[in-house]
Amino acid sequence: MVDHMLEPPRPVRRLEVITGAGGRRRWSADEKARILQEATAPGAVVSEVARRHGMSPQHLFTWRRQAKQEAGDPPLGFTPVVVAPDTPQPTPAACREAVIEIAIAGAIIRVPPGVDGATLAAVLQALKSVR
Repeated sequence: MVDHMLEPPRPVRRLEVITGAGGRRRWSADEKARILQEATAPGAVVSEVARRHGMSPQHLFTWRRQAKQEAGDPPLGFTPVVVAPDTPQPTPAACREAVIEIAIAGAIIRVPPGVDGATLAAVLQALKSVR
């Protein structure tokens, strides 16, 4: 048997001993519910919660998916929509006030209440000079 050894054995520099439960880890229903509640809290990061409890994030995502399925959320569906005819919008009080209309040389100028007289005179003068 010594004939078949190609290289001599090397000394071990570092040896890591893993303690604790080996294989699959079992979670009680209470632990699982507490971890799921922590993972679904607003602002919770699932990966951080999983690492805090010594499990992979994929494991916790699977638990979340299973919990949603067990909750029996109704599947998405269509909601009926009823289109109603347009109703006339009430006009604001400012629009119902009297407006002066001036027709000069084919142009119509609508003057709302409270307009500056000097501005109106300048517009009318400019319009008269065009014709």
